[in-house]
Amino acid sequence: MTRPFLDSGLRHPIVLPDGTPHEGTVHLNRVIDHPNITVGDFSYYSGLGACDDYAAEIAPYLYPGAPERLRIGRFCQIASGTRIITSSANHAMGGFSTFPFAVFRQELIGSYAAEIGDQRDTHIANDVWLGFESVVMPGVRIGNGVIVAARAVVTSDVPDYAVVAGNPGRVVRMRFPPEIVLRLLGIAWWNWEVRKIERHVKAITSADINALQRAA
Repeated sequence: MTRPFLDSGLRHPIVLPDGTPHEGTVHLNRVIDHPNITVGDFSYYSGLGACDDYAAEIAPYLYPGAPERLRIGRFCQIASGTRIITSSANHAMGGFSTFPFAVFRQELIGSYAAEIGDQRDTHIANDVWLGFESVVMPGVRIGNGVIVAARAVVTSDVPDYAVVAGNPGRVVRMRFPPEIVLRLLGIAWWNWEVRKIERHVKAITSADINALQRAA
């Protein structure tokens, strides 16, 4: 039996023509050990070089023990410079100043946490492409198969298989008609076992829904 070319156990999933791994590309669940971050298999970050702390690289304001979580699904593609701004980055905005005094005086932190409101989790589903230097704002839910354009700022939830661009990000088009999206969500190829995915890569990367349905 041949060795799978999809190997979720690898730190660096891309091998260059000279046989060396591309050190800027990493499977995120092999390099992130953070109690508030969950990443599915095969989701990767591709930067311009190696990084010492990938959790801080992609979610710089999410500290261990924060009230919110970041959840990333399987087979996501996260480009260099992408930042996911989680809810703990918010400042209270109801008063005359937004300066976070409580951060510097811990006995005030309880009331301050209440002031900044709902600490919603951030969810990024499966097979999502976050383009170069894109930004995901706090509490956003991004659906399956979404494409986020380079330098887009995603400020609100995004439906499955949408393309988002701009600042603030807006849906510029849907990748497929609604009936195709429903079938894709029912197929959910990202949940298949690895050997099955490898056998049917052509169907997965095609635009032939009937071929993919037969593979499923």
